[in-house]
Amino acid sequence: MPGIDECLLEAMRLPGARGAALVDWTSGLALGVVGEFPGGDVEAAAAEAAELARPAAELKAFAPEDAPGDAGPPVEDLIVTNRDGYHVLRFLPTAFDSTVVLHVWLGRADGNLALARIRMGEMAGRLVLG
Repeated sequence: MPGIDECLLEAMRLPGARGAALVDWTSGLALGVVGEFPGGDVEAAAAEAAELARPAAELKAFAPEDAPGDAGPPVEDLIVTNRDGYHVLRFLPTAFDSTVVLHVWLGRADGNLALARIRMGEMAGRLVLG
């Protein structure tokens, strides 16, 4: 089972990947980073990813109707698009408190959003944290 470094390197093999980070969305801290992020400031990118993830994870409006209250975040992923790229945040289930997201930045010209979602889901199921 892969750890953080292996997961991030696998994410960078996605078509169009420019950067990947594992972020704790409660604190905004990057647990691991590879590649680059807009503005060149990895810590700022991690904090901003956490600011996006936190409301989606905490708001009940996004929860499936049949989800138990302690099932972790109600969403699987968030996708933010702009003129030149895609930012995909995949919520990761963990044995402890499930407050981690995998953030991958894809270039729009060569990124494949559908493939990224599929592969990130697979990575999330195999990642070992701890």
